[in-house]
Amino acid sequence: MDLGIFGNIHFTWAFLTSLMSIVIIDLILAGDNAVIIAMAVRSLPADKRKKGIILGAGAAVLLRVVATFFVSQMLQIHYVKLVGGALILWIAVKLFMEGAPEEGTEREAATIFQAIKIIVIADITMSIDNMLAVGGASHGNMFLLLFGLGLSIPLVVLTSNLLSTLMDKYPVIIYIGAGVLGKVGGEMLMTDPFTVKLLQPSPIFRYAVEAGFAIGVIVTGKLWMRWMIKKDRKESMNDIHEKPSKAQE
Repeated sequence: MDLGIFGNIHFTWAFLTSLMSIVIIDLILAGDNAVIIAMAVRSLPADKRKKGIILGAGAAVLLRVVATFFVSQMLQIHYVKLVGGALILWIAVKLFMEGAPEEGTEREAATIFQAIKIIVIADITMSIDNMLAVGGASHGNMFLLLFGLGLSIPLVVLTSNLLSTLMDKYPVIIYIGAGVLGKVGGEMLMTDPFTVKLLQPSPIFRYAVEAGFAIGVIVTGKLWMRWMIKKDRKESMNDIHEKPSKAQE
């Protein structure tokens, strides 16, 4: 079946194996993206979460379709994954602080636009492997490429919706999610061509660094929140001391 610019559908063994490969790739790699989306929409009111998930995932996948054609060339450029990894680590700390606030801090009310922005930036950054894998499995067939990227939408939407609900009931999942994002960020840093050429890391060293970043995201978020608590308390005390002085004047 000829679909014009969207490729061809031929029910041959090669086509069917490519189709199954793409389905498996999406199932395996949807997890990380679902974590980032679930954490991004958790600060939204419950009635707006589903809308944020659908809009965020849809916008991210549309950008993936465009980015897939360029990502294989971009990955050969030094510092691309370094920058992406650093960005993911920053987002992981930010979402952890919003999702698991220390006692004495208030969770910031997020808007759908803010959630979508975080989802799109993080999804595109984290989906490099997904885009490469789907692009390779499609063997240049536009139909398979679009099918693979489109299939990731319902998978990510369903998974992230479930995760965001579970995070409300079981806050420990927020810690796990932050650790997963820290691990992904560390992996991107360690697999950048510049890092590989400079350090030539062994698998054990790379896994140790990834584990360090997974723990580091949580520790950094905790320390940052405690610093914010102390800062808020100090400002409150200063306000209390300033009021009597103004009253005497």
